[in-house]
Amino acid sequence: MVRHVEAVVGPEGWTTWAAITGQVSRGTVAAWMPSGKLVRPHRGIYATPSAAGRWRVRVESALRTRGAVASHGTALALWGLVSPPQGPVHLTVRDGRSGGGSSDVEVHRTADLDDAVRRVDGLRVTSVERAVVDAWGSPGAVDRAAVRAAAIAAVRERLCRPQDLARELSRRPCLPAGAELACPVDLLADGCWSELEIWGCLNVLRAPGMPTFVLQRPVVVAGERFILDAACEEALLAVELDGAAWHGSRRQRERDIRRDALLATIGWRTLRFGFTRMTGAPEACRRDILAVHAPRLAMIRRNDVH
Repeated sequence: MVRHVEAVVGPEGWTTWAAITGQVSRGTVAAWMPSGKLVRPHRGIYATPSAAGRWRVRVESALRTRGAVASHGTALALWGLVSPPQGPVHLTVRDGRSGGGSSDVEVHRTADLDDAVRRVDGLRVTSVERAVVDAWGSPGAVDRAAVRAAAIAAVRERLCRPQDLARELSRRPCLPAGAELACPVDLLADGCWSELEIWGCLNVLRAPGMPTFVLQRPVVVAGERFILDAACEEALLAVELDGAAWHGSRRQRERDIRRDALLATIGWRTLRFGFTRMTGAPEACRRDILAVHAPRLAMIRRNDVH
């Protein structure tokens, strides 16, 4: 009986040497290879040409042959935090385990892998916090800007906590450029939830000479609960950082106007800065905040006296 390649490798498009030779002879496998019907993406793995080019197949088959865990940018992609990166699949194995890398697989070794192993869609991967720190320390197809964005998204989507990232960082005191990752991690712990909020904190709200702001400050007005992006308690001054994607609709603008009006009834003044102005003119934003802060603080202090 003539067997077709697709029927032998199965619906996923790839199989192992043991599985394929259990169905057809070694001579048949040898004949399929030069004809292009079958390729070998990894040692001991055989796939159809169309399947071998799929990123998921590359990862899954590499994991199968090495008994490893997907890590670094590969793990971030499996967690859905970055796009599947170009270049080699990144795997991590325990120290002392055999199994080398290749042009399309990069193997890392560590002594403390057990506590970082998770599963995503049936595949063994490192935890989000480990993947972020590993990818930051070995930037390649996933650059550090994308890794930072992945860390922010992971916290926002509750895939990990800022303290998880901080703990993982503390285990890697010699991480290249570790301080550059520690800064946004600290801001995530303080309540920043987006790149814009982190950028605004670093370049506007926490610049020298600025008043003290707390992040993600809850306020209840007329039975409604609001979260202020940043709040200066002493002057009852709120600063909202409006990303274009979130605050671009007419309905959202109307909600913002209503919210600001309600906050004003209990003494809060709200300043709003869009992405373009915040990132393009941070000095002007700082001047605007200081220009409002000083007279409000003076007014509140006079009222307290009386």
